[in-house]
Amino acid sequence: MANGTGYSNGAVSEIKSSTKFLFVSLESLSGDLAWTLKKEGHEVRCFIKEKSDHDVYNGFIEKVDRWEDFVDWADIVVFDDVEFGNIAERLRKKGKLVIGGSEYTDRLEIDREFGQAELKKHGVSILPSWNFTDYDEAIAFIKQNPDRYVFKPSGNTPSGGKGLLFIGQEEDGRDLLELLEQNKKVWSKKAPWFHLQKFVSGVEVAVGAYFNGKEFVLPINVNFEHKRVFPGDIGPFAGEMGTLVFWSEPNNLFRATLGKMLPALQNSGYVGYVDINCIVNGRGIYPLEFTSRFGYPILFIHLEGITMPASEWLQKLAGGESFELKTKKGFQIGVRISVPTFFAKSKDRETVEMYRDLPILFKKQTSLDGVHMEDVKVEDGVWRIAGESGVLMTVTGSGSTVEEARRQAYSRVQNIMITNMFYRTDIGAKWPEDSDKLRTWGYLS
Repeated sequence: MANGTGYSNGAVSEIKSSTKFLFVSLESLSGDLAWTLKKEGHEVRCFIKEKSDHDVYNGFIEKVDRWEDFVDWADIVVFDDVEFGNIAERLRKKGKLVIGGSEYTDRLEIDREFGQAELKKHGVSILPSWNFTDYDEAIAFIKQNPDRYVFKPSGNTPSGGKGLLFIGQEEDGRDLLELLEQNKKVWSKKAPWFHLQKFVSGVEVAVGAYFNGKEFVLPINVNFEHKRVFPGDIGPFAGEMGTLVFWSEPNNLFRATLGKMLPALQNSGYVGYVDINCIVNGRGIYPLEFTSRFGYPILFIHLEGITMPASEWLQKLAGGESFELKTKKGFQIGVRISVPTFFAKSKDRETVEMYRDLPILFKKQTSLDGVHMEDVKVEDGVWRIAGESGVLMTVTGSGSTVEEARRQAYSRVQNIMITNMFYRTDIGAKWPEDSDKLRTWGYLS
């Protein structure tokens, strides 16, 4: 039960030995968690709305064509993305155990302006920002208010659309202004609703926690995303190429941001993971955006760091139980492995089909520790490329230091053989500099 502090108090409940889980997805995202539950001996079925993902998870998980037909079958329904909030709320009112959104938390993530307004409403400092649906209006705004801005698509942008994010480099905004003027016809179709935010320099860091509908489950999670495709933070934005995480008791970063959202989350009925990504410097903390769902690939890195069976903590979470996550000390990192299909357009069938069905080989077949599958399938015992995203897996590692975690993760990467696979070699490499700054500024205390 809740202890009045907003944090779990570690109460123990009985865990069902065999549970039926139904996963409902827009895209193929949470298959590795579903597969983990299956390996733990539970019944798992999944629905994927995206037609291009028709062969993803084949051989790993049983898939269904209509998830609505299996709600009564399931003990727990998992919505692994936003846009299901109103459905999740209806099922909860009927007494169903649901992990996933609410209308409120969906809006926190999808509508950036609303998310920022809610942060401000609950006493969190925010950066000036503006929403637009008209590119000519945005161009006029920058001309009248020259400054350095960040351009972000709003709404539930698919992974491929995240590459439109642009961080202006010029102090008067002229680089972004030129991009908007040259690309407005194309971008108006790909990002009809977008967001301009004042730029601020500092360390990008996120703080998150699992929420059981009433309170945050401890420990919290501090994480550092690596969003660009290539080492050194160059190339297009990928959504996410890898992440460094560690678990912590509530710290100043959490108390200044996510902790202040406790009343709103309690009122929403949300159950799941929630995260706020921030830029911090010596002058303050500036929240950028919410993630009010499982994050990818951070979910797989959590599986590396949580020592409890996944079925145990998911059952407790869905049931609103008070408990504490049992986690590894130190650090975990995740390295995302992709192939050139990642860069292919949806109509580039030649590239997509060139890579589809290619084998994913392991030098040591018995050593798959830390390998978390994404857009793959298995046929006759052989892993193969599936879907069209080109994002195949996340490889994780742990250690008492960041360098130990990096060594373990990258040694596991060396066990994998895929034609033309690519990944970032610098996940977690900035930790020595970033951690010094964060501790100097007092955010990790």
